[in-house]
This record gives sequence, structure tokens and C-alpha cells, in this order.
Amino acid sequence: MIINIIPAIDIIDGKCVRLSQGDYAQKKVYNESPLDVARAFEHCGCTRLHLVDLDGAKSQHIVNYRVLENIAAHTSLTVDFGGGLKSDDDLRIAFECGAAMVTGGSIAVTKPEVFKHWLTTYGNERIILGADSRDGFIATQGWLTSSDKSVVPFIEHYHALGVTKVISTDIACDGMLQGPSIDLYRNILNAVPSLELIASGGVGDMSHVEALDHAGIKQVIVGKAIYENRITLNDLLSLNKQR
Repeated sequence: MIINIIPAIDIIDGKCVRLSQGDYAQKKVYNESPLDVARAFEHCGCTRLHLVDLDGAKSQHIVNYRVLENIAAHTSLTVDFGGGLKSDDDLRIAFECGAAMVTGGSIAVTKPEVFKHWLTTYGNERIILGADSRDGFIATQGWLTSSDKSVVPFIEHYHALGVTKVISTDIACDGMLQGPSIDLYRNILNAVPSLELIASGGVGDMSHVEALDHAGIKQVIVGKAIYENRITLNDLLSLNKQR
């Protein structure tokens, strides 16, 4: 397989948690120390980490930047950071604390001029578009609100403005471990073949990863399947040795 698994750490109150379908009421704490979790991923040969500030997503500003700073300072992982990034100051803090890339989702819907300004200021290598959807429509505000924007045209619009990296999550699949939305990702890549698409949500075991690989998806974010031991650290090590 050539696909790259990017492990995810979601943060609430400084702890490593996972939600189901973005529901804050369905929260499970997996580890008190996100740094220990990040180090375990690093030891398995992972080079990337997807770090999400769920408190920030809810609060509309960066909250858990100290967790980001700690992981960036004590591992060699390339961290992409998202959740609640709404202002230039939020981005400044994220980058100063060690984020290599940041993900903007809601801001691209609610304040497109700000997102475009970030693209121009920091470049498309450092700005990832978050295109999280429910029933084909972009969702915002930590997935608490649905917009009227269809996911594929939304991505096409921002690709025309210079976006090259997109994280796409089908919220209905997220945390359910029942399989990813391969048809959604195929539709996105059919529309924008040159896109660096990062799949997210629904992966429950290595067979799902293989299915994404066969569909031409080169990167996938995996969280709950790892924490529930459906994809083991040894699986990550084996895959990273193959790549």
C-alpha cells in the first residue's frame, strides 16, 4: 500500500478524547497525556499528526495551544492543527507553538475573505481547507451547524483560489468505525484530480485503509480505530515500513 495513515489526536481539557459523529455528549477520554500518545505514533514511524482543538472549535478561538506546543517541542512530528482558528491572532499562536500547517473549515464558510487572506499570507503549503460535510453539505462550528454549501462545488471554488490540500470528513461516518465515504472521495477527486485529498472518518480496520488505497486515496486520518485497538501500533509500524 502507498496510502499514508495520519494519526489523529483530539483535545478536550488538555486530554486525548474521541467523539462519535462530532457529538460532544459522546466523548470518551483515551489518555491524559497527548504527548505520550504522540510519542507512541512517532515510535511507529509516523511523521504526521492531525491535532484538533475541540475546545477551540466550540469556543471559536484557539484554546489548547499548550498541547500543540508540547508535542511540537518534544517530537519530530509534522503537526497540522485545527479547531477554532478564526483570527490572524489564532494563526499566529498556532504557528508560534509549532504547527507546520493549520486547517480552516468554518472560517472558509463564514468569513471567506479571512481564509483567502491566510492563503495569500502563509501560502497553500501551510493552509489546509477543512471540508467536513453532513448529507453532502458543508458543516461548521465544530460540526454543530450545517450550511447550504455542497461539498464538491465548495472544494472546487477554493481550489480555483489556490487551495491544494483538503481534509474531507463525512460526519455521519466519523467515529462509527463502519467504513469511510469512498464514493464521496471519488467524487471529489473526479472533480479536482490534482487535489491533495486527505480522507477522514469511518475507518474501522485495515481493510478500510486498503479500500481507500485501492480507490486512489493517498492519505487518511485515523483516530478512534487506533484508540480502540482495531488498528494497532504494530499495524502502523508495518505500513510505515512498506512506504
